[in-house]
Amino acid sequence: MLAAGGVTITSYGHSALLIQGGGASVLLNPFKAVGCAAGLAEPRVGATAILASSRLLDEGASGVASGRFLVDPGSYKVGGLRFEGIAGPHDRVGGRRFGKATLWRWEQGGLSFAHLGGTAAQLSPADKVLLGRPDVLILGVGGGAKVYNATEAAAIVRELQPRRVIPVQYVSGTTPKDCDQGSVQPFLEAMAGTPVQRRGRTLSLPGKLSDGPVIEVMR
Repeated sequence: MLAAGGVTITSYGHSALLIQGGGASVLLNPFKAVGCAAGLAEPRVGATAILASSRLLDEGASGVASGRFLVDPGSYKVGGLRFEGIAGPHDRVGGRRFGKATLWRWEQGGLSFAHLGGTAAQLSPADKVLLGRPDVLILGVGGGAKVYNATEAAAIVRELQPRRVIPVQYVSGTTPKDCDQGSVQPFLEAMAGTPVQRRGRTLSLPGKLSDGPVIEVMR
């Protein structure tokens, strides 16, 4: 049985996060430095498991990091952790433009996680049941053709009622060429009245969280 006790989260930008805790490490969405991830340092790290939203190079690049690479929907057990991958459209047109994405749900360090870092599709009733009420919700907020915009992301937060929200898939600073994503600010405005914590590159969360939501903005 894995020990509870919280997690430490490291951000590599875009939607790549390394979550360490519970005797394991989980890397989300390793990317090649292309598209909206141009100019970022690729997350060339090792992890117990790698959870990718899709096989697109900016959110599911195989070979960048080392570890068990999971991208297809299904149930998996890796390093003592259980992962549930849920199929959904990547875009707002049933996947006809960018294909399918995988939404992820798992528990680590005493906390439940939902990773929606690579989709712009509304959640179905079945999705909401499978995702439940996560302690930590990770979701894209920058808008564009395959990422939730501010209004859509805020609606997802209200539907799932997480305790902590980590926004990803947005641009900080100069927007790279051929990138259709914007900044995190419209999402924060759409969530007006919700507490916001501005973090650096790392964030530590205890194994039991107070009620929320609280938005954790990472660098």
